[in-house]
Amino acid sequence: MLRSRVIPCLLLHDGALVKTQRFGKFDYIGEPLNTVRIFNELEVDEIVVLDILASRRGLAPDYRLISEMASECFMPLSYGGGIATIDQAKRIFASGVEKVIVNSGFIQRPGLVTEIAKHSGSQSVIVSIDVRRGFGKTPVVASAHGLPCKISDPVEAAKHAVQLGAGELLLTSMDRDGTWEGYDLALVKSVADAVDVPIIASGGAGNVQDIKSLICSAGASAAAVGSMVVYQKKGFGVLVHFPDRAKLDAELLSGQHGR
Repeated sequence: MLRSRVIPCLLLHDGALVKTQRFGKFDYIGEPLNTVRIFNELEVDEIVVLDILASRRGLAPDYRLISEMASECFMPLSYGGGIATIDQAKRIFASGVEKVIVNSGFIQRPGLVTEIAKHSGSQSVIVSIDVRRGFGKTPVVASAHGLPCKISDPVEAAKHAVQLGAGELLLTSMDRDGTWEGYDLALVKSVADAVDVPIIASGGAGNVQDIKSLICSAGASAAAVGSMVVYQKKGFGVLVHFPDRAKLDAELLSGQHGR
C-alpha cells in the first residue's frame, strides 16, 4: 500500500514565508530557504510553495528565489504563483521544480493547462481550485481576487481541469484556511468522487486526526498542511516541525484498514 502523502504548503509574500487565515490576514513565518532546510532534516516527502500575490499583482514568478529553493530541496517541489505562459512554466521546470501549479491561469486562460501538459506531461501540472461556501453554504469556486468564476461549481471545475490535462488537483477551502477546524470533508469527497486524478486537499488541518479523516473518509490522495507545521500549536508562536512520520503512518494505516 502506498504511503499517504502529507505535504507542507508554504506561502510566499514578497519573498518571505507567511501564513494566512481564510485567505485574509497573515503572519510572518520566516525565511524560505531556512524553512526548506528544516523540512529537509525532517525528511518530508515533498513541498508545495505558493506565491499568494503574484497573480493578483500581475507579477512574474520570482525565478531567483524559486531556483534557490529548488536547489535546497532534497524532496520534490511544486510551485504556483504568477504562471501565465508556457514559457514561464518551462523556466520554472528548468530551475528544478517538479510540478507547476496553475490557479489564475486556469480561470483566465484554461488553454495554458493543456499547453503545459503537452509540453511536460499531465503529471507535471496541478490545477489549484480555491473554494468558498457562499449563500446557503453552497461551495463556489473563487478567483485569486475572491470573486466568482465562470465555472462556479467545484465538481464541474475539477472535471474541466482534468479534461484540459491536469494530472492532479489542489483543492483548497478558503473558509477553513488557517482555522485548525479540520478539512471541508464534504467538499473534498464531492470532487474526489467525480474525477480520477489525485486530490491534494488544503485548508483546516489542525491535527493528525484531521488528516486521517481526509485520507480515509473523504478520498483525498494527499493532505496539504500549513498552520499545523509552522506553529507550535493553535494560538502559539512559530515553530517549523512535522508530525512523527512513524506515528502518522500508523494512524493513517489503521484508518485505511478500518474502511
